[in-house]
This record gives sequence, structure tokens and C-alpha cells, in this order.
Amino acid sequence: VYTQGIEQLLDNNVGANLSIYLQRHQSGDWGETCIEDKITNDEATKTGERVISNYTICDQSVWIITERDRSVTTILLPCEY
Repeated sequence: VYTQGIEQLLDNNVGANLSIYLQRHQSGDWGETCIEDKITNDEATKTGERVISNYTICDQSVWIITERDRSVTTILLPCEY
């Protein structure tokens, strides 16, 4: 799932590809998060907690959040949180 802000980002940047970042998120590459958040995410993958990644896409900070029950992953701009 992605938000209206991400839809607008994609519309304004034809050719931008979210799948690369989603694959990174799924593989445990948390992007541009601080070391504490990386450690928290690593632990969360083992304990079933929420994980959050941060990437720069087209000069915009973009978050990818997977909920603790793994039922949904959302791609959003931080201002939409």
C-alpha cells in the first residue's frame, strides 16, 4: 500500500521504482535509519514487532513500515505519518 504523497512523488518522477526499496526493506536493509533503529528493526523481525525503513527516493525521504502482524506494508512520506 502507498499513500497519496507517494503517488504524487511517482507521478512527478516518471521511472521512479519503489520495488527496489521494498526488496531492500524485505531483506533487512533498513536504509538510512540510525544504528539504534537498525538494531530495533533486527530485533523486531525476531519478535514480531513493527519495522520501519527510511530511504531517499527522488530527493524525498520515504518510509516503509511493516506492521507487527505483517498484514500490511505501507510506503509513505514522513509528513503523512
